[in-house]
Amino acid sequence: MFRSTKLFIIVLVVLVFATSAFAFAASNTVPASYAGEGASVTSGYTVTNVVYNLNATTASNIDSTTFTLNAAATTVKVRLVTTGSYYSCTNTSGFNWSCNTTSPQATVAAADEFRVVASQ
Repeated sequence: MFRSTKLFIIVLVVLVFATSAFAFAASNTVPASYAGEGASVTSGYTVTNVVYNLNATTASNIDSTTFTLNAAATTVKVRLVTTGSYYSCTNTSGFNWSCNTTSPQATVAAADEFRVVASQ
């Protein structure tokens, strides 16, 4: 009888712990979340209305350039020399951008490309 009482108490203790652990796990609340993978088409911008603004005193220096993109962008840079630096551009209104090209000074003689890098 002592043995069955001891076994009964052990089983009872195990059941109490199992029930309380289940109750604790059942009370957890996890908010809904999203996970996934996807792909989208990436297309380039169309650049129009390109204007090179020459220095009033030294016409061989390009002080800035302005242009229009066909869609919104948040970051835009331009490069005028294939191995040169990129210049940061500022949105002037809508899809219109202006880039100061004086540091380092861009020149007409060195300019061999008009490369625009833009991202949304």
